[in-house]
Amino acid sequence: MRQKTRKKHRKGKRIVLSLLVLILTISAVRFAVNQTAFQDFLHFNTDVASMEHGWNLILVNWEYKIPKDWKVELTELSNGQSVDSRIYPDLQQMFDDMRAQEVYPVVASGYRTAKKQRELMDDKVDSFLAQGYSRSEAKSEAKKWVADVGYSEHQTGLAVDINADGVNSSGQQVYAWLADNAWKYGFILRYPEDKTEITKTDYEPWHYRYVGAESAAKIYESGLCLEEYIGMMN
Repeated sequence: MRQKTRKKHRKGKRIVLSLLVLILTISAVRFAVNQTAFQDFLHFNTDVASMEHGWNLILVNWEYKIPKDWKVELTELSNGQSVDSRIYPDLQQMFDDMRAQEVYPVVASGYRTAKKQRELMDDKVDSFLAQGYSRSEAKSEAKKWVADVGYSEHQTGLAVDINADGVNSSGQQVYAWLADNAWKYGFILRYPEDKTEITKTDYEPWHYRYVGAESAAKIYESGLCLEEYIGMMN
């Protein structure tokens, strides 16, 4: 009797262990599937930005990442900021013309390294955390102002944040001039106030992106943002 009881007991243990292994296996598979789905939902499309329409019309945003083979040759400005050398002549001409009209701009931010972009994102997240946001909320809010590493136009060297010098001009003077004239030099207002649902970035009157004179004129005249313009070309 005791031997039969022991056998039944061992058999019961094996069944319990088998069931436990089965449950754990199913849970692991479900977790892996859910993690993948969650990552796909949370993370931006991993598509790489295309240069199909030329280097000046590369679309880098929340959805399209800078290609790994993207190379930028930089020209350093007088204040230590740098930009892609291909946009420098038009940028310089625009600034010269602004100053001739007694509007005094400065490039507050030009080309950024991945390290610098990461630091800016971390700082912005910390600022929202300090305001009482949860970490996930802080990250979400920060993305409205700062792009993730690899998804920032500043890393291409084609984008510039243009502000006033703070002495001879005000920010509003500079932003107003740029809104009316930057397209003539190949630059567009990258994040318009009425396009935030498309760009996924809040209105930034200081952020300008070089696309070349021809495309800048078309974008300015049409009222499209870069995402819409590229979409129309495709």
